[in-house]
Amino acid sequence: MTSTSTAAPPSPAAVRDATAATYVAFIGSGFAFAGWASRIPQVRDRLGLDPAALGLLLLAIAAGSLVALPLSGPVVTRIGSARTVTLMAILLGAGLSTAALGSLAGVVPVAIGLFLLGFANGAWDVAMNVQGTVVERHLGRSVMSRFHAGFSLGTVAGALVGAAMVAAHVPVAVHLTAVAILVVVVVVGFARRFVADHDPAQPAAAEGSPRGGALSAWTEPRTLLIGVFVLTFSFAEGVGNDWISVAAIDGHHLSAALGTLAFAGFLTAMTAGRWFGPGLLDRYGRVPVVRALALTGIAGVVLFVFAPAPVFAYAGTLLWGLGASLGFPVGMSAGGDDPGRAAARVSVIASIGYCAFLAGPPTIGLLGHHITVLRALAVVAALLAAAALVAGSVRPLPTTPTEPADEPDRPTGY
Repeated sequence: MTSTSTAAPPSPAAVRDATAATYVAFIGSGFAFAGWASRIPQVRDRLGLDPAALGLLLLAIAAGSLVALPLSGPVVTRIGSARTVTLMAILLGAGLSTAALGSLAGVVPVAIGLFLLGFANGAWDVAMNVQGTVVERHLGRSVMSRFHAGFSLGTVAGALVGAAMVAAHVPVAVHLTAVAILVVVVVVGFARRFVADHDPAQPAAAEGSPRGGALSAWTEPRTLLIGVFVLTFSFAEGVGNDWISVAAIDGHHLSAALGTLAFAGFLTAMTAGRWFGPGLLDRYGRVPVVRALALTGIAGVVLFVFAPAPVFAYAGTLLWGLGASLGFPVGMSAGGDDPGRAAARVSVIASIGYCAFLAGPPTIGLLGHHITVLRALAVVAALLAAAALVAGSVRPLPTTPTEPADEPDRPTGY
């Protein structure tokens, strides 16, 4: 595997291999996580947990991710994205197996397994996003959002397999242990095809980029602003995942099936936006595209919340999903503009962005208790408005000392 710099840029064939390997890393991450999520009801029943106890148990995943994310930048900087993904895939497999087998014994081993799962997933996420920025740079065109679409496809596949396992009455321990083994074998094998995170044949840093240890990225205003930008889009994405079905059923009085259909529309629009978005980014540049999408998301949220009829609510979920689609991947690309600082910056941006996935559910739940969940979703529109205001932070860094610092977005997005 490649984890340290080489003397020459990778060949086109090596970049193609790395592109495929990065897709596999994203798909594998989504597949493993959805596999676990698909069996949560059976684990709950096996352990006899009420909703409050289940919520506390699931916090183990968040706790592991929160510990891993700030540490992952220094780790990836030191050992490279290939070794990090390899090690974290193995750790994720161990955590998933521990949680699966632990469900036969009690809560404590499941909590330990979920903590390991969350830790591995957090560091894996940063490492594969770093490799995604490297591949994107070598290709000379925007592809990061398609990697994230791959993650979405992985979650769909994992959920479908999980549903089939439930229907076939396959035990949780057997199903999730098999998923763990499959993900470890496939991802570790493909991670060997990653290319070096930094090519010394290219400039190590854009002009004006600060140097220093990996943790110094926490002091960079641009990096922190990108983190805020990602946080707002992550909030829009996470709240949509968690609350659209509930709001459609309780607020718009749709049946359970039709409420789930609204959620499916949101996911479909977001996946489509991530798959087809690179063409827009390459043609118009990052800032105009993400600002337009933020406005699209605002329109979608407002339409969904205040829809006078179900058909308008469905249209709102489509616009909401499309609007939320590119914020996270574009933020990752912006964090990787300077190859010498990519790992540190992506780690910081991901750490800030993931706070939205933790804050979103309780924020909407608390507001929903007072003004209904449907009306509480309007806060998403306010955060997307903030995203439009700070979107300039994702403008590409100049790549040579002769380029002006205020250079507009180039057609390639770099």
